[in-house]
Amino acid sequence: MSFSHIQDDRAKMVDIGGKANVSRRAVAAGEIRLKRETLEAIKNRKIVKGEVLETARIAAVMAVKKTPFAIPMCHNIPITSIDVTFDMGAETITATVEVNSVGKTGVEMEALHGVSVALLTIWDMVKSAEKDATGNYPSTEISNIRVLEKQKR
Repeated sequence: MSFSHIQDDRAKMVDIGGKANVSRRAVAAGEIRLKRETLEAIKNRKIVKGEVLETARIAAVMAVKKTPFAIPMCHNIPITSIDVTFDMGAETITATVEVNSVGKTGVEMEALHGVSVALLTIWDMVKSAEKDATGNYPSTEISNIRVLEKQKR
């Protein structure tokens, strides 16, 4: 009995050794829906855990830098810059993460990971304001996490 087909199907990192180093950029975004009262509390810096968006910004930067530790087949790549922005709407906050690198593979997973962790951090920071009487989150929702742009220059 041969097991070679099992080895061929196993997960493995893609070999990027033969690729040239080039400038790479990716932008990802996602949204979190919150109660209007929670958004006002964030704007007025009344959230018990502290400054929500600055904490989420730091969490996003940390997440980008640690992407290969969270996503097993991602390469550890040199990050040259990270920009994290937030746009507050009437019922949502949109997080946008731009990641730049010079390397052999793209940075879209790093950007997506940064957005995801930023949004999760916002949820964690505001969960006491978002809970209903039963301890659930009926109106809180993370959605639309996506890559907006990917470039290789």
